[in-house]
Amino acid sequence: MNDTASRPGQTEVWITGIGLATSLGEGLDANWAALSEKRINVDEKGFAPYIVHPLMPVSFDAQIPKKGDQRQMEAWQRIGTYAAGLALDSAGIKGNKDILSKIDMVVAAGGGERDLNVDTGVLTAEAKGANAPGFLNERLMSDLRPTLFLAQLSNLLAGNIAIVHGLGGTSRTFMGEEVAGADAARIALARIASGESDIALVGGSHNGERKDLLVLYEFGDFNLKDKFAPVWARKDHAGFALGSAGAFLVLESKAHAQARGAKPFARLTSVVADLARRKQPGDMAATLEQLWTKLPRREGKGAIITGATGAEPATSEERGFLKGHADFPVRSTGTMFGHTMETQFPLGIALAALSISRGALFPPNDSTGTEIEMQGAPTQIVVVGAGHWRGEGMALVEAVG
Repeated sequence: MNDTASRPGQTEVWITGIGLATSLGEGLDANWAALSEKRINVDEKGFAPYIVHPLMPVSFDAQIPKKGDQRQMEAWQRIGTYAAGLALDSAGIKGNKDILSKIDMVVAAGGGERDLNVDTGVLTAEAKGANAPGFLNERLMSDLRPTLFLAQLSNLLAGNIAIVHGLGGTSRTFMGEEVAGADAARIALARIASGESDIALVGGSHNGERKDLLVLYEFGDFNLKDKFAPVWARKDHAGFALGSAGAFLVLESKAHAQARGAKPFARLTSVVADLARRKQPGDMAATLEQLWTKLPRREGKGAIITGATGAEPATSEERGFLKGHADFPVRSTGTMFGHTMETQFPLGIALAALSISRGALFPPNDSTGTEIEMQGAPTQIVVVGAGHWRGEGMALVEAVG
């Protein structure tokens, strides 16, 4: 089991910047307004029968001013580089060369996107009998542009962020779908809490508007089809609706933040992660319960923000775990933003910090009664991440002071 929690003598870690570019909008105010008004942005026709949460239109020029930089990025990289810029702006360090030269970066990212025209051409030719030895290799070598191979590297998101925004510290990229986001947050917190780092940019991005990705997940029967429903109302209509989003956080030590006069949204106290074998029913719920016991116990008003996917049997197991903690109001990011894979966990931390800083948990958007109203301001929020087929994580976000 992997865990990072504040211990006596360790550095307190603050969340001082948040960058969000999602299907609900760009920036903190736009996303908070949509959450407060229970607005959901879904596309039921463009990728029918599959449901997706498309990115709300943004002007990439605002954070990626060079058109050449934009052209060489795929959509998921543009989304992430854009959201990272918003986080740096939010923290008040955009363009601050002294801080940016040492800021560390921990990114959760998937692989690159397919060239659908090339794939379609190859499959069409093969269907017409063009299957001589070496045919596939010849077509791929002649039809795929050389930059596509580079663009598929997951660590190019971090590379593009560093180039566009001038970051000069260390860089780490995690792959592994949902749990990659938990590990990215865990490692960043551990480095700052132990004094190895003063400040870090952490997060991920995802482009859910990809036919190749929908085909991939359809092989596992993971996609939500035909009609949208809230995550908790999908038991007999299981699946996730992929979402497009970028979510980045600026984490820094309390001393570093205070020295530059930065105000925190919240404190990131603990991140824990595990990998249940999921061989038997109940394995995942038991792992979540074990992770829960690793989080520090404090007095105050608590809540849970979960990245529950809507896929089965994972969501039913997570629901069972949540029923054991029914005194904590629950919110599902999957209902509002869709499922953003590597980005889901950083997104949950961002929303937890935003809720604490604004003194309210955003309202429930659920027809099953799983989500209930919360009175008063939350002082601590647990972020839960349970992968659609593998990987579990939790984070504790708390009010400062």
